[in-house]
Amino acid sequence: MRILNRYLWQESTLSILMILLGLIAMFSFFDFIQELENLGRGNYNISNMLVFVLLSIPGHIYEVTPVAVLIGMMVSLGTLGRSSELIVMRVSGFSIANIGFTLAKVGLLFTIATFLIGELITPITEKVAQRMRIQATDAVVAQDFKSGLWVKDSKSFINVATVLPDATLLDVIIYEFDENFKLRSISNAKKADYLDSRWKLSEVTQTQFTEASNSDQNQIKTEFFNQANWDSAIRPALLNVLLVAPEKMSAWNLYSFISHLTKNKQKTTRYDVALWAKLIYPLASIVMVILALPFGFLQQRSSSTSTKIFIGILLGVVYQIMNRVFSHLGVLNDWPPLISAISPTLLFLLGGLTLILMIERR
Repeated sequence: MRILNRYLWQESTLSILMILLGLIAMFSFFDFIQELENLGRGNYNISNMLVFVLLSIPGHIYEVTPVAVLIGMMVSLGTLGRSSELIVMRVSGFSIANIGFTLAKVGLLFTIATFLIGELITPITEKVAQRMRIQATDAVVAQDFKSGLWVKDSKSFINVATVLPDATLLDVIIYEFDENFKLRSISNAKKADYLDSRWKLSEVTQTQFTEASNSDQNQIKTEFFNQANWDSAIRPALLNVLLVAPEKMSAWNLYSFISHLTKNKQKTTRYDVALWAKLIYPLASIVMVILALPFGFLQQRSSSTSTKIFIGILLGVVYQIMNRVFSHLGVLNDWPPLISAISPTLLFLLGGLTLILMIERR
């Protein structure tokens, strides 16, 4: 049995890695073609473009690993099926359950690898890649509205015209309110830098509104400061969401950002869905093993490798589309985040188990 286990591991892992390499090469080529549009903008040259493509590879590995597992498993099992090796294994007492358990360990290996890449590597490389491109093209990180970026922090509302790649804020306006939601002050700063765990404001004009004791009129006082300190719960790490899509952020950064939004009573649905998807998506590799297993026993001699690859790609595309659709529907309809994130994986798991039961009953 140990020899059979090792043989299955070797055949399936090699097929998965070959498919993964092909998918990464294809997506990197697409990135290269797409980046040609930015070539020549600012200081963005061919070397910058190649670095951007290379830094995007971990993100692609995270996204396509379950698809590679599905296609690789179908190809390797199809090869074993056509050569009647699977039949010999079953006759020797190696049941479908034994084969599935052995291959599930391969899926678990890729699950762990996917999780580690998504948590430790992809968030960093994506941020570095986006920052490098923005700096080279002389662009800005975000301008969500014509009036700039808006952020809520406790009883204050902050408007930022421009966020630079190094998290420097330009043209900052801070609206502070009291407990009764009355405007207390407006602070205009030309620039904000994060130093020594606090924001340092430059060229600050502050207008304060106070109620006069013997009058219903508000008193207005305006002061100018060359430098001022600003204590805020907003941190440069929270602004990483502007550089990295929520789906490519680490689970810890997503959790921190969700906590910040919750504290400020802001909607968190999109980030809740992204967090659950971050935890569940790596498990898709195991599900893909279960889904691929029946195809090793269906039409063993008549089904070619190209057919297996085509079916695998089709199922992988359907899975990715379902993930996107359920995520967007969950955000639009306020579905429970766990349901939005886990539904496609559960449906594919049920499909794979159903096919296995059909094979067992033949």
